[in-house]
Amino acid sequence: MRLVRTADFEAVYRSGVRRSSGQFVVFCRATGGPQSRFGVSIKKALGNAVVRNRMRRRIREILRQHSSEIPPGWDIVIHPRRSVERAGFAPLTAELVSLLRGLGK
Repeated sequence: MRLVRTADFEAVYRSGVRRSSGQFVVFCRATGGPQSRFGVSIKKALGNAVVRNRMRRRIREILRQHSSEIPPGWDIVIHPRRSVERAGFAPLTAELVSLLRGLGK
């Protein structure tokens, strides 16, 4: 369920669509596969390794908890913004899930 290869990330950036909210920028590309795959990309400017890894863990947990609500067949790259570091878990969950739910439309 994860995007790991650089070529996969570049394909999403090149031929996908961009959606954004106050806390996230999400790049999505339809693949038609049986499940959606996710990648998280965090700039070094957002904090040190501890801060970036905490952001990454929180995003992965949101995706794990709400995997049934996310439509299948997409490659998705998530870029958190600086405000994710200070935001509570519930608002992050609501915002990211609402962004991802709208992919099937």
